[in-house]
Amino acid sequence: MFSIALILILNSILFIFLNHPLSLGLILLFQTIFSSLIIGQMNLNYWFSYILFLVMIGGMLILFIYMTSIASNEQFNFSSKLLFMMLLGISMEIIFFMFDSTNFNFKILTTECLQFNSKINFSFLMNKIFSYPIFSNFLMIIIYLLISLIMVVKITDFHYGPLRQKK
Repeated sequence: MFSIALILILNSILFIFLNHPLSLGLILLFQTIFSSLIIGQMNLNYWFSYILFLVMIGGMLILFIYMTSIASNEQFNFSSKLLFMMLLGISMEIIFFMFDSTNFNFKILTTECLQFNSKINFSFLMNKIFSYPIFSNFLMIIIYLLISLIMVVKITDFHYGPLRQKK
Protein backbone atom coordinates (compact mmCIF):
# COMPACT_ATOMS: atom_id res chain seq x y z
CA MET A 1 0.00 0.00 0.00
CA PHE A 2 2.97 2.27 0.59
CA SER A 3 4.09 1.84 -2.99
CA ILE A 4 0.65 2.82 -4.32
CA ALA A 5 0.64 5.89 -2.08
CA LEU A 6 4.08 6.78 -3.42
CA ILE A 7 2.79 6.46 -6.99
CA LEU A 8 -0.09 8.80 -6.07
CA ILE A 9 2.35 11.39 -4.76
CA LEU A 10 4.57 11.11 -7.84
CA ASN A 11 1.54 11.46 -10.12
CA SER A 12 0.49 14.56 -8.20
CA ILE A 13 3.94 16.07 -8.71
CA LEU A 14 3.86 15.12 -12.39
CA PHE A 15 0.44 16.78 -12.71
CA ILE A 16 2.05 20.17 -12.04
CA PHE A 17 4.42 19.91 -15.02
CA LEU A 18 1.82 18.99 -17.64
CA ASN A 19 -0.13 21.51 -19.68
CA HIS A 20 -1.96 19.52 -22.36
CA PRO A 21 -5.58 18.63 -21.45
CA LEU A 22 -5.33 15.03 -22.64
CA SER A 23 -2.17 14.34 -20.64
CA LEU A 24 -3.81 15.89 -17.58
CA GLY A 25 -6.77 13.58 -18.15
CA LEU A 26 -4.45 10.58 -18.36
CA ILE A 27 -2.82 11.50 -15.05
CA LEU A 28 -6.28 11.95 -13.52
CA LEU A 29 -7.20 8.49 -14.79
CA PHE A 30 -4.10 7.00 -13.15
CA GLN A 31 -4.88 8.86 -9.93
CA THR A 32 -8.39 7.38 -9.99
CA ILE A 33 -7.10 3.85 -10.52
CA PHE A 34 -4.57 4.07 -7.71
CA SER A 35 -7.01 5.76 -5.33
CA SER A 36 -9.53 3.01 -6.02
CA LEU A 37 -6.89 0.40 -5.26
CA ILE A 38 -6.05 2.03 -1.94
CA ILE A 39 -9.71 2.37 -0.95
CA GLY A 40 -10.30 -1.26 -1.95
CA GLN A 41 -7.43 -2.45 0.21
CA MET A 42 -8.75 -0.52 3.19
CA ASN A 43 -12.24 -2.03 2.98
CA LEU A 44 -13.38 -5.62 3.21
CA ASN A 45 -14.46 -5.67 -0.42
CA TYR A 46 -13.87 -3.60 -3.53
CA TRP A 47 -17.45 -2.47 -4.20
CA PHE A 48 -17.02 1.11 -3.03
CA SER A 49 -13.79 1.53 -4.96
CA TYR A 50 -15.39 -0.05 -8.03
CA ILE A 51 -18.32 2.38 -7.91
CA LEU A 52 -15.93 5.30 -7.39
CA PHE A 53 -13.87 4.15 -10.36
CA LEU A 54 -16.92 3.87 -12.62
CA VAL A 55 -18.18 7.33 -11.64
CA MET A 56 -14.77 8.88 -12.30
CA ILE A 57 -14.43 7.08 -15.64
CA GLY A 58 -17.86 8.40 -16.65
CA GLY A 59 -16.78 11.91 -15.78
CA MET A 60 -13.50 11.41 -17.61
CA LEU A 61 -15.35 10.34 -20.75
CA ILE A 62 -17.40 13.53 -20.65
CA LEU A 63 -14.24 15.60 -20.13
CA PHE A 64 -12.48 13.74 -22.94
CA ILE A 65 -15.31 14.48 -25.38
CA TYR A 66 -15.36 18.11 -24.28
CA MET A 67 -11.59 18.56 -24.62
CA THR A 68 -11.34 16.83 -27.98
CA SER A 69 -14.08 19.05 -29.35
CA ILE A 70 -12.36 22.22 -28.12
CA ALA A 71 -8.66 21.39 -28.54
CA SER A 72 -8.74 18.77 -31.27
CA ASN A 73 -5.68 19.87 -33.26
CA GLU A 74 -3.23 20.79 -30.49
CA GLN A 75 0.16 19.14 -30.71
CA PHE A 76 1.32 17.07 -27.77
CA ASN A 77 4.82 18.25 -26.80
CA PHE A 78 6.91 16.03 -24.55
CA SER A 79 9.75 17.89 -22.84
CA SER A 80 13.01 16.30 -21.75
CA LYS A 81 12.54 17.68 -18.21
CA LEU A 82 9.23 15.85 -17.94
CA LEU A 83 10.79 12.66 -19.28
CA PHE A 84 13.56 12.93 -16.68
CA MET A 85 10.99 13.43 -13.90
CA MET A 86 9.02 10.39 -15.06
CA LEU A 87 12.09 8.17 -15.25
CA LEU A 88 13.25 9.36 -11.84
CA GLY A 89 9.85 8.65 -10.34
CA ILE A 90 9.60 5.21 -11.90
CA SER A 91 13.10 4.25 -10.77
CA MET A 92 12.38 5.48 -7.23
CA GLU A 93 9.20 3.41 -7.19
CA ILE A 94 11.05 0.30 -8.34
CA ILE A 95 13.70 0.79 -5.65
CA PHE A 96 11.09 1.29 -2.91
CA PHE A 97 9.16 -1.77 -4.10
CA MET A 98 12.31 -3.89 -4.06
CA PHE A 99 13.07 -2.88 -0.48
CA ASP A 100 9.45 -3.31 0.57
CA SER A 101 9.04 -6.72 -1.07
CA THR A 102 12.04 -8.26 0.73
CA ASN A 103 10.05 -8.53 3.94
CA PHE A 104 6.84 -9.54 2.20
CA ASN A 105 5.81 -13.13 1.51
CA PHE A 106 3.36 -13.27 -1.40
CA LYS A 107 2.60 -16.98 -0.96
CA ILE A 108 1.28 -16.46 2.57
CA LEU A 109 -0.83 -13.56 1.37
CA THR A 110 -2.51 -15.58 -1.38
CA THR A 111 -3.28 -18.53 0.90
CA GLU A 112 -4.71 -16.24 3.57
CA CYS A 113 -6.88 -14.49 0.97
CA LEU A 114 -8.17 -17.80 -0.35
CA GLN A 115 -9.03 -18.96 3.18
CA PHE A 116 -10.72 -15.65 3.91
CA ASN A 117 -12.78 -15.75 0.70
CA SER A 118 -14.16 -19.19 1.55
CA LYS A 119 -15.47 -17.91 4.91
CA ILE A 120 -17.30 -14.82 3.61
CA ASN A 121 -21.00 -14.62 4.35
CA PHE A 122 -22.50 -12.76 1.40
CA SER A 123 -25.70 -11.76 3.20
CA PHE A 124 -23.51 -10.04 5.78
CA LEU A 125 -21.78 -8.10 3.01
CA MET A 126 -25.09 -6.92 1.54
CA ASN A 127 -26.21 -5.78 4.98
CA LYS A 128 -22.90 -4.00 5.46
CA ILE A 129 -23.56 -1.79 2.42
CA PHE A 130 -26.71 -0.44 4.03
CA SER A 131 -25.30 -0.06 7.55
CA TYR A 132 -24.58 3.39 9.01
CA PRO A 133 -20.96 4.22 8.10
CA ILE A 134 -21.11 2.84 4.57
CA PHE A 135 -24.66 3.98 3.87
CA SER A 136 -23.65 7.64 4.02
CA ASN A 137 -21.02 6.99 1.31
CA PHE A 138 -23.55 4.99 -0.69
CA LEU A 139 -26.12 7.80 -0.44
CA MET A 140 -23.49 10.38 -1.38
CA ILE A 141 -22.64 8.41 -4.53
CA ILE A 142 -26.33 8.17 -5.47
CA ILE A 143 -26.81 11.92 -5.02
CA TYR A 144 -23.60 12.62 -6.95
CA LEU A 145 -24.77 10.47 -9.84
CA LEU A 146 -28.16 12.21 -9.86
CA ILE A 147 -26.56 15.67 -9.90
CA SER A 148 -24.11 14.52 -12.61
CA LEU A 149 -26.99 13.24 -14.71
CA ILE A 150 -28.87 16.53 -14.36
CA MET A 151 -25.75 18.54 -15.22
CA VAL A 152 -24.99 16.44 -18.30
CA VAL A 153 -28.56 16.92 -19.52
CA LYS A 154 -28.33 20.68 -18.93
CA ILE A 155 -24.87 21.00 -20.51
CA THR A 156 -25.83 19.09 -23.64
CA ASP A 157 -28.92 21.22 -24.19
CA PHE A 158 -29.13 22.40 -27.79
CA HIS A 159 -28.73 26.11 -27.04
CA TYR A 160 -26.12 25.97 -24.26
CA GLY A 161 -24.04 22.94 -25.25
CA PRO A 162 -20.24 23.15 -25.16
CA LEU A 163 -19.90 20.67 -28.01
CA ARG A 164 -19.70 21.75 -31.62
CA GLN A 165 -22.93 21.75 -33.54
CA LYS A 166 -23.21 19.48 -36.53
CA LYS A 167 -23.62 21.22 -39.88
